[in-house]
Amino acid sequence: MDQLKEILVALKSVLGAELFELGGNKISLLSLLMALLILVICYRVSKLAEGFVGKQLRKLTTDLKPGLITTFEKFSGYAVLVIGFLMALDTLGISLSSLAAVSAVFMVGIGFGLQNIAQNFISGLILLLERPVTEGDLIRVDGVEGRVIDIRARATVVQTRDDVAIIVPNSKFISDNVVNDHHLGPKIRVGVNVGVAYGSDVERVKDLLIHAARNHQKILKYPEPDVLFENFGDSSLDFKLVCWTDKQWEKDKITSDLRFAIDKTFRENDITIPFPQRDVHLIGK
Repeated sequence: MDQLKEILVALKSVLGAELFELGGNKISLLSLLMALLILVICYRVSKLAEGFVGKQLRKLTTDLKPGLITTFEKFSGYAVLVIGFLMALDTLGISLSSLAAVSAVFMVGIGFGLQNIAQNFISGLILLLERPVTEGDLIRVDGVEGRVIDIRARATVVQTRDDVAIIVPNSKFISDNVVNDHHLGPKIRVGVNVGVAYGSDVERVKDLLIHAARNHQKILKYPEPDVLFENFGDSSLDFKLVCWTDKQWEKDKITSDLRFAIDKTFRENDITIPFPQRDVHLIGK
């Protein structure tokens, strides 16, 4: 029994021993462990809070856009983390009035290499508040094209059509030009360029192109497909079929299907798609 007491006293002395002093507060190993435990618990609770808030919002209303629900989810998680951080500071004996010393430490850290982390975190908050990009959007930024699947505190996860996840720093969405095909709605215009031989019936060509678009199940009836006579080319009459779809993720497959259909209907109607030709004149001496 006496040995157990001695062990407990020794353990208490080790855990309670002062490690360092911060802002006039003595920090011990026990207080550090307790603060770390609080942060870990609050991190887990923040994930539960995000799931709970999102689930309740989806139950209460269907008027909110998915991106707005995601914003509420993220901020509920951040709120729990802020509360956990304040509780951890209180465990260490650091009051709000003593945060100046801690802030100074953070500022020194930012000055020595944490600029990018701070910049990306602030950019993440801007993305959640302004919502220029939301989950599910089809975007192009910094040479990356794909669908946004998760907006995190430091970076955004973009899924390409090859099913590859690319981690893009949030600051790229603030400082660079971003193409967001989904920002104004799910509809997007797709186009197919095609050239036909000189002498072809251009009105017939137009009807066949529109027919090919109307027969595709994923092409919208409105706005209606249209054909633009773009140019008199070197060896062809150049047309462009333009039509609309709300299946943005499948636009490459849709344009491929249209090309197959155009080639088939042109063959059936004796419309020739020419290849470039050059006349070579030989002058003898």
